[in-house]
Amino acid sequence: MNILVTGGAGYIGSHCVKTLLKIFPEENITVIDNLSEGHRDAVLTSKFYECDLRDKEYLRNVFRKGSFEAVIHFAAFASVPESVTSPHKYYENNIVGSLNLLEAMLESNVKKLIFSSSAAVYGEPISEFIDEEHSKVPTNPYGHSKLIIEEILKWYYIAYKINSISFRYFCAAGADPEGMIGERHKNETHSIPSAILTALGKRETFYVYGNDYKTKDGSGVRDYIHVNDLVDAHIKALDVIDENTCDQMNLGIGKGFTVFDIVNTVKKLSGKQFNVKIAERRAGDPSVLVAKPDKAFKYLNWKPKYTELDDIVESALKFFKLHS
Repeated sequence: MNILVTGGAGYIGSHCVKTLLKIFPEENITVIDNLSEGHRDAVLTSKFYECDLRDKEYLRNVFRKGSFEAVIHFAAFASVPESVTSPHKYYENNIVGSLNLLEAMLESNVKKLIFSSSAAVYGEPISEFIDEEHSKVPTNPYGHSKLIIEEILKWYYIAYKINSISFRYFCAAGADPEGMIGERHKNETHSIPSAILTALGKRETFYVYGNDYKTKDGSGVRDYIHVNDLVDAHIKALDVIDENTCDQMNLGIGKGFTVFDIVNTVKKLSGKQFNVKIAERRAGDPSVLVAKPDKAFKYLNWKPKYTELDDIVESALKFFKLHS
């Protein structure tokens, strides 16, 4: 199977490519990435195009050369706080880029798409565990952009028979257990890498954004899922997607951890104390996001292997110790 991975130089995309290369020959895996957030040294296949999805003609040429049978679509801007202050950037990149990708797929008769969506489509939860039928009222433009693309995919399935599975990620975390690749955002806002960087002396202070949520310790709760568990679900999806597929599934572990849980775990595993300060809540941040992932368990015959925060943080800590 010839597979195109968009955003394959980024965090989740590079981990996906690493796993794909254990299954398929290198010539079957092509990566495109504009390197605005990704890293060239994280591209693990020689078949790489530095391509922005908004460049329609270049993208079409990649498809003409590729003979692709499936696309795994990770390429997107993905910072909740930035999306609130720069909504145009998120709507233009995430939606226009995805429309161009779909047009190139149609022209080349590529009918299988695995889409990287987000739990941000749900907004503020109205139940303890979020299933796929939960109301969808995004609290930020990032989540809204993902929801719009999901809706587009439903109509493209009806009109053009493009088959898709949209994975609503909760909080991707951790790193390749071998330490080769990991989470390297250019402006890091995620809790686990930010705490680790502070523990390693790369940052002066770790900020907890809000300590007045209605949670056990006042900090926000998230369902942290190891990046390799996310990848495993994508690989399984390639096997089950067929000519009658247009579906959406949560990917999470089904339990949540607070920001203070992360602080305490990083301190314990690193053996380092570090400065922690309370800051105001960030705009667009829901208080609790915890998945009910039963649908993916059943449909994909998939279950996460990393279900303890210690294991997730340990893998990320190993990466940063090797590469900081």
